[in-house]
Amino acid sequence: MTAIMTAGSAAVDEAAAGWLDTTGRRCLAEAHEFVSARAAEHFSGRSEGALAETALPEFVAGGKCLRPLFAYVGWRCGQPESPAAVRAAAALELLHCFALVQDDVMDGSPLRRGRPALHVRFARWHEEQGWAGPASRFGESAAILFGDLFLVWSEQMLRESGLAAAQLARGWRHYDLMRAELAAGQLADLVNDARALPSWDTLLDVLRRKSGNYTVRRPLEFGAALAGCGPELLAGLAEFGGLLGEAFQFRDDLLGAFGDPAVTGKPAGQDLRDRKASSVVVLAAAMAGRRQQAELAELLELATVDDEAVARWQDLIVATGARDRMGELIAERAGKALAAIDPAVVPRHAADLLAALAARCTERDR
Repeated sequence: MTAIMTAGSAAVDEAAAGWLDTTGRRCLAEAHEFVSARAAEHFSGRSEGALAETALPEFVAGGKCLRPLFAYVGWRCGQPESPAAVRAAAALELLHCFALVQDDVMDGSPLRRGRPALHVRFARWHEEQGWAGPASRFGESAAILFGDLFLVWSEQMLRESGLAAAQLARGWRHYDLMRAELAAGQLADLVNDARALPSWDTLLDVLRRKSGNYTVRRPLEFGAALAGCGPELLAGLAEFGGLLGEAFQFRDDLLGAFGDPAVTGKPAGQDLRDRKASSVVVLAAAMAGRRQQAELAELLELATVDDEAVARWQDLIVATGARDRMGELIAERAGKALAAIDPAVVPRHAADLLAALAARCTERDR
């Protein structure tokens, strides 16, 4: 992927990347500590919580804290470093855990971050205990309940972050919007099946609500609102976040079709196996020639997408030019996002961090 960071010295870029790594670890540590304490509070000494007390903190430990980083950079647009703000931003990692658990249940995903998904772990536990009833049903039910706990704990962690009530009050609207858009976007994504491909405009609408806004724009706005930033700065962050959020999801969709399992933690071509109407699939359909359209129709009708079918899908996407075009769209949107950062409005240190985050989102290999 061509580098998109065109401004600032290598030293500044390295410093920004180092700050993101350090802050990400701080956020992850806060989220892990909070969940460990809550899991012990609710499950320690109780037979039904024997696995939950360890599985839930372990699930959090694998996160990259991308959304907390955007939120905290939003905070740094208007305020100095703050341990309380770090904890508030880290609460978004628990919201993300909720989304991941629910997503894995809906998709029937066997893996998450290279390890068995939460519903798979609890299904195996059911089998090990020799309990009655379908283990898979138990695993899915348990995962849904624990996803709900992550959602509850996210808000609790935010309320108990140490930020003043007046500061939190500025952020609630953005936090609520982020949660509502996530659920609405997930529903829209649920009805998007690769056998009935949506239009490009419909797909972009789903993409923005389900992932783009939720990953970049809303966390940025949330953090900046907590910091008391003004409307001009918030508007610039919204434009930046909307564009970069799309670039992020385009890159994620490429990884879902072509990513290395050793890097992504999921089987190769998982999105293709799941028949997801992802951006790269919809774009390939739009760019397909006559013969390619015939093969596309055949692939869409397959009852099962096995390894051979995944390879055929990948070859078709490459042949249409959609893979290369997706790379161009990623670079275009990332470049426009960076151009939306007005140096007269956004502090220099925050602008450097936003550029580093943009590179991390669009050049990421996992």
